[in-house]
Amino acid sequence: MFDIVFLGTSASAPSIQRGLPSQMVLHREYRFLIDCGEGTQRQILQSGLGFKRLDKILITHSHLDHILGLAGLLSTFMRWEAIEKLEIWAGTPAANRIRDLLYGVVLRGASPPIPLEINIIEPGALMEDDTFRLSAFPVSHRGGGTFGFLFEEKARRPFLTDKADALGVPAGPMRATLVAGKACTLADGTLVGPDDVLGPLTPGTRLAFVGDCGRTDNLVEPCRAVDGLVIEATYLEREADLAREFSHLTARQAANLAREVQARKLLLTHISRRYRDREVQEEAREVFPEAVVARDFDRFSIAREK
Repeated sequence: MFDIVFLGTSASAPSIQRGLPSQMVLHREYRFLIDCGEGTQRQILQSGLGFKRLDKILITHSHLDHILGLAGLLSTFMRWEAIEKLEIWAGTPAANRIRDLLYGVVLRGASPPIPLEINIIEPGALMEDDTFRLSAFPVSHRGGGTFGFLFEEKARRPFLTDKADALGVPAGPMRATLVAGKACTLADGTLVGPDDVLGPLTPGTRLAFVGDCGRTDNLVEPCRAVDGLVIEATYLEREADLAREFSHLTARQAANLAREVQARKLLLTHISRRYRDREVQEEAREVFPEAVVARDFDRFSIAREK
């Protein structure tokens, strides 16, 4: 399961109700901040999430409304030293701009008080452990070097407690051994193998995050059959010409993608101040009834349906 908390959901400039783009994805011990618009650190505090374990930041692209908040965040970390290190992941254009911002403005030649890594994103896996994988995929938007992110739980075989009980497998380390795919021997000498207590392979939850983008045809494969799709909806269809001009999507285009990839949930963000939430949601729901317009501080849990 993944939780996503929207910290800023406005397009290009803040409004009274919406901050600049930023959101946090939580999974087990991991916390990923995606984009960091101006004012993000205050949004983090107001949301109740705080800075604990906030050591991984993913940047979709280089535009200032998605990165300016990094200066304030690093400045706070310099004083509080709330984390042991900070990893920032970005495409080359964004990484260059972030280096200028952090080293040229915030640090001004000084060394960061904590290890600071600025990693260049390439399509493919960014990090992986035994149960989880984070990967990046290219997205088309002005300026290039734009990426979306796919959060995936690895497929697993569920532990069948009723079968284990029937076989007399005691609770504790022996069950963990079977979950790890190894056989064990009971006190009476009975050999129990993983196939005796594990169910069929079950796909894990998948969450796709797409920030600013101007086309969707190249997003079909990365987003296919995801349990949650987060994507921009900057314009309405009546201003589709403006959407094309500025390389953004309409709510209908976002919904069409969700329908095509058979997503289970669609969360719309990057909302222009020119529209009311209801207008955006109604346009999307004409195509994809499960569409929801996210607001600042909304929290959604994304889990694979049983």
